[in-house]
Amino acid sequence: MKLSFYIAKRYLFAKKSRNAINIISGVSIAGVAVGTMALIIILSVFNGLETMVRAIFNTFDPDIKITAAEGKTFVADTSRLKLLATVEGVSCYSLALEENALLKYGDRQTIATIKGVDENYAMVSNIDSSMFEGNFTLTDNKGRSYAIPGMGVAQYLGIRVNFIESLNIIVPRKTGSTNINAESSLSRKYLLPSGIFEVEKEYDSKYVYVPLEFARELTENENGVSSIEVRFTEKSDPSAVQKNITKIYGTGFIVQNRDEQQEIFYKVMKSERLAIFFILTLILIIASFNIIGSLTMLIIEKERDIEILKSLGADNNLIRTIFIFEGWLISIIGTIAGIILGFAICWLQQTYGLVKLQSESLIMDSYPVVMKLKDFIIVPGTVLLIGYWAAWYPVRFLTKKFLNKDV
Repeated sequence: MKLSFYIAKRYLFAKKSRNAINIISGVSIAGVAVGTMALIIILSVFNGLETMVRAIFNTFDPDIKITAAEGKTFVADTSRLKLLATVEGVSCYSLALEENALLKYGDRQTIATIKGVDENYAMVSNIDSSMFEGNFTLTDNKGRSYAIPGMGVAQYLGIRVNFIESLNIIVPRKTGSTNINAESSLSRKYLLPSGIFEVEKEYDSKYVYVPLEFARELTENENGVSSIEVRFTEKSDPSAVQKNITKIYGTGFIVQNRDEQQEIFYKVMKSERLAIFFILTLILIIASFNIIGSLTMLIIEKERDIEILKSLGADNNLIRTIFIFEGWLISIIGTIAGIILGFAICWLQQTYGLVKLQSESLIMDSYPVVMKLKDFIIVPGTVLLIGYWAAWYPVRFLTKKFLNKDV
């Protein structure tokens, strides 16, 4: 084994009589290095984007969200809520009621979604940590209610936290009659803004938080909720907690964890990641043809060396092993170089943010990068597997001519 490796190493680094072999070997190493580097960088960028998106979603999405299997709202049964509070791993829960509404502020108006939440909502979500202006205050000590619009809604309507001008919220009455007076078919209420939150453009342009009782009164839905949102304790088992909650609420309700709440998005992201991985792997396979070409020319050039080795007592396996090691060395050197380059570029992006994001809707100005150990295991494993095939194929078929023995 040591002899085979020693000869293979000499063949790789020694100057050949045909300079083209050295060039093809160099191109092979460069191709493997670039492919490995690209895989490391792309997977790390996907990791960073997923981490960023999860951070955005986790500001709004609770650990568990309970909704009705049919219908828009449901009555939160007190007995079930008591059982929910006793489930091991549940820290707290919040009731929420969502409804589309027409918002007016000054001479501007827009359509948005009001989300009525109770006093536990700030403990269930992380929305209070995303305040751009003011505070996440739904009700003050005197019992006065307030609204908290998203940055997109606030910018469109020109809202500022001044406690002078109120936000006019209008929804159709459920009991409204169809007559000449259109005002009688609308429910209208006013709230002062106490703060403005900013997380992500899609959410910021859609939601306005209001107190739950205010939303119920406005929508004439006295006991209804759109969802029950649950937060776990730090040391809870998420899957076990979800199963226990599902047992409490039965088949009439949908109990979703954070991934299931954004299921389509995460599936698309995973599919894109897998597709990119396969595309770059295919490029690596194409690049490995350089290894095949390099080994083919080397075997032809070393025909006399093969005859000398055989005359010295070398068996067929030793000779094949020499050329297989030659191909492996090309793959290993290229892989190591690619890993080092990929790591260096990812580190530079993490530290200095060299490549900027061309989007105003995100909270980061440069591409996020997160390096994970599993990527630094999967990528080299894939590249070396391709390299093994690229070395084995020409050696198996081309050495038959020189060894005069079928494999």
